[in-house]
Amino acid sequence: MRAARGLVWAGRIVALAALGVVGWVLLTAWGAVWHAHPTYPALLVLTALGALLVLVLWVRQNLDVTEIGVSSVDDEPRRHPTLRAVGRAAAVLAAAAWVVAAAWLRPFGAQQAALEAMESDPAVTVSESATQIILTPADGGDGPALFFQPGARVDARAYVATLRPIAEAGTPVVIAKQPFGIAFFALGAYDGARTAVEAPGWVVGGHSLGGTVAAMTAESGDDIVGLVLWASYPAGDESTLDVPVLSVSGSQDGLATPADIDASRANLPADTEFVVVDGASHASFADYGPQPGDGTPTLDGADARTRIATATEEFLAGLP
Repeated sequence: MRAARGLVWAGRIVALAALGVVGWVLLTAWGAVWHAHPTYPALLVLTALGALLVLVLWVRQNLDVTEIGVSSVDDEPRRHPTLRAVGRAAAVLAAAAWVVAAAWLRPFGAQQAALEAMESDPAVTVSESATQIILTPADGGDGPALFFQPGARVDARAYVATLRPIAEAGTPVVIAKQPFGIAFFALGAYDGARTAVEAPGWVVGGHSLGGTVAAMTAESGDDIVGLVLWASYPAGDESTLDVPVLSVSGSQDGLATPADIDASRANLPADTEFVVVDGASHASFADYGPQPGDGTPTLDGADARTRIATATEEFLAGLP
């Protein structure tokens, strides 16, 4: 009986924690949540509704107990008590894992430079939908377009600070908004980009995990003419790719470390171009603030983004 009551209380505590997590996410990352792929806001809504349901049932149970003077736990049928306890424990653990996932998926929100870059002007038109951000040059662009996958849990808008100069130079850019902010859930986003923007060819690219998924995409697209990796490397052997590849990394990166980038050479084509931005960290590739586990940048964020954009522009300009 004590175990049953303990599990009931554990469920109530998880419900309270769920409401706390949802409130914390909304208070600290409201803009990023509002502009995220719809899956994450939906996850937060379901989390809050589930928690409220548990708490409402708790209140109703307390009212019933007060009226009849006995505990509903005591009145439960005693058939298969072990199975019942196992089922409750599994439900509480699953709910706790759900809440932890909802907290972990909280996005790194775009900061001031990126938000300013989201504004359209005569040089670039910025349009945003639930699943992508499109940067369209004033002349429409007559060369390959760039499809870009963000890093894990990073607000897609954060990359506009770095990618906008590329659009200003004449390359249309499509930035994916990934389900739950994870690139592996956006494997089909490239098809959506091709539907939204007409281009004679595509360069696929990405930051961190987004670059890993971009490398996977580069294997299968007949109209793909290049691959761009920002602080990233492929998950497997991509040395037989028959398109030009650019790898841009930071010397202070604590997540995709210089050693990781160096090791990736064996998995990329022999003619891959490697550019190291001295002083840049993992988070220097966009404008979303510091990231746990990253190194300490010694280069100003704006300068780092300029160098990253310039290296990418030069690569794009040199494509056949």
